[in-house]
Amino acid sequence: MKRIDSVKNDHVKRWKKLHTRKGRETSGRFLVEGYHLVEEAIKAEMVVEYILMTEAIVLPSTLSVQNQDVILVSEQVMKELSETESPQGIAAVCIIPSPPTVKSLEGRYLLLDRIQDPGNLGTMIRTADAAGMTGVVLGEGSVDVLNSKVIRASQGSIFHLPVVKGPLEIWIEALKKASIPVFGTALEGASSYSAIQPQAQFALIMGNEGEGVAKSLLEITDQNIYIPIHGHAESLNVAVAAGILLYYLRG
Repeated sequence: MKRIDSVKNDHVKRWKKLHTRKGRETSGRFLVEGYHLVEEAIKAEMVVEYILMTEAIVLPSTLSVQNQDVILVSEQVMKELSETESPQGIAAVCIIPSPPTVKSLEGRYLLLDRIQDPGNLGTMIRTADAAGMTGVVLGEGSVDVLNSKVIRASQGSIFHLPVVKGPLEIWIEALKKASIPVFGTALEGASSYSAIQPQAQFALIMGNEGEGVAKSLLEITDQNIYIPIHGHAESLNVAVAAGILLYYLRG
């Protein structure tokens, strides 16, 4: 079994670059850390290039790593590679998979317009997975889906649910042609979500944390909806709002 003790090791320098979008895109790899996410990546049949672990780690019986190259690293190296305050002592270097393809438009979709906060994006992917959505479409201007904070917030759902990148205008038109109703979210010129009947198929657009869904997108939806605020809060967190609407619309 290989061992790396120095943070100056060339492998460690390359792996640390995976914390940046440019580093991931250049190398074609991304990093996951923690027992649960490493296990989910393996279960989802991600191509795991390396399993990195400290000597203190005892692998649970549920985590099968026979087909991966296991490297022991020092606590110092693990801290260098970790973006969490309390590293669990295990991480994995994975190959970025080919983008998922959509053969036919049917089902339920969550469309995301310029989502900037990685925690929000990861939470919405997790919620979409829990709500049985067909896929997530990530529009231009959004945070990288392989950002480590997105992966952690998704709790592994990023490995279960297709996340497709592309211009939302094109997706909206394609969904409408496939007779899938597209609902935007807006504060003005919209109907209360409770006025809409649950749908067998639908697409829901959630927008940027500060600006909401772009006006150009709201102009081409089938209908725009909002969640009434009954208290004194100015608005709802976008991930919370997505959860309410996804579960309501699917019935």
